Amino acid sequence: MGKVEDLRLFAEEIRVATLKEFAALGFGHVGGAMSVVETLAALYGGAMRIDPKKPDWAERDRLVVSKGHAGPAVYATLALKGYFPEAELFTLNKPGTNLPSHCDRTKTVGIDMTTGSLGQGMSTACGLALGQKLDGNGARTYLIIGDGECDEGQIWEGALFAPHYKLDNLIAFCDKNGQQLDGYVKNVLDTGDLAAKFAAFGWFTQTVDGHDPSAVDAAIQTAAAHTGGPSMIVLNTVKGHGCTFAEGKEFNHHIAFTKEEMTAALISAGAILSAARAAAKA
Repeated sequence: MGKVEDLRLFAEEIRVATLKEFAALGFGHVGGAMSVVETLAALYGGAMRIDPKKPDWAERDRLVVSKGHAGPAVYATLALKGYFPEAELFTLNKPGTNLPSHCDRTKTVGIDMTTGSLGQGMSTACGLALGQKLDGNGARTYLIIGDGECDEGQIWEGALFAPHYKLDNLIAFCDKNGQQLDGYVKNVLDTGDLAAKFAAFGWFTQTVDGHDPSAVDAAIQTAAAHTGGPSMIVLNTVKGHGCTFAEGKEFNHHIAFTKEEMTAALISAGAILSAARAAAKA
């Protein structure tokens, strides 16, 4: 992958597969899963050094999903890449599943780090990146955090640590969708200009449209070329993007929905997917 149309197609495939996961369950973390779809498309569409046939490959790139409630979108991505059968997606968060609500490396093939309390992913990603540097195998660690998560002090401890140890193999994304569980970030605890804040801590920063997979991909390539310290890519996103009953709603962090609402969402997303398929073939 890598071509503009191919990345867009992959993103729409991830979105539809994620919605189908939720449809089988009837509720879930819809908002935060939908807002990282394009980032996952860019990562697994060519940016990451991975091999689905060898998920434990020692020299693979790692992804830490600190905002682990986006797990359903990650699972959809992994299934589409062939890490496990797509049929498993319909077991999301059900008894005996390998796909729990939040990412768990002991349960799901392809998950590199278990999600802890929000903020902890920054620490684990720093540790993974430092280990990779010490191994000298050229691997990278990618990290996804949320803007509401940046209210956690542990984020800023990691923000100090990574530049100090010159972790230029650490590329992080902040999903800046402006919302968190209890409402809008600006009302709960305003994080302000996150790109400027991370830059002040010594990070190389970029800000992009988080719903343009090609823009995200280009930002990853730019970050990968940066040496001497970590990179932060701030993603301007909309929580619930591409889901008709969730997008634009204030309290869409974890929601239930009717069968009719999901049917309408799948019809809308399916139409966009069909258009993306046509564009990719053209």
